[in-house]
Amino acid sequence: MKFFMYLLEFYAAYKNRKTGEVLAEWESKGLTKKIYDNYWVYHTEAIENAYADIDNLLNTGKHAW
Repeated sequence: MKFFMYLLEFYAAYKNRKTGEVLAEWESKGLTKKIYDNYWVYHTEAIENAYADIDNLLNTGKHAW
């Protein structure tokens, strides 16, 4: 859970948005669980790869890799 919060907060800062807005967007698109469940992949790669994957999920609904 700690990494998820870290990811959410840093992704929001990366996008220059509020954390609540980002989480609401993830929730509205049904992506929160998908992002949460991808912990091991995101946790072991560069954080920029996680951002790119999340962007792809938001745009296409599919993981980038």
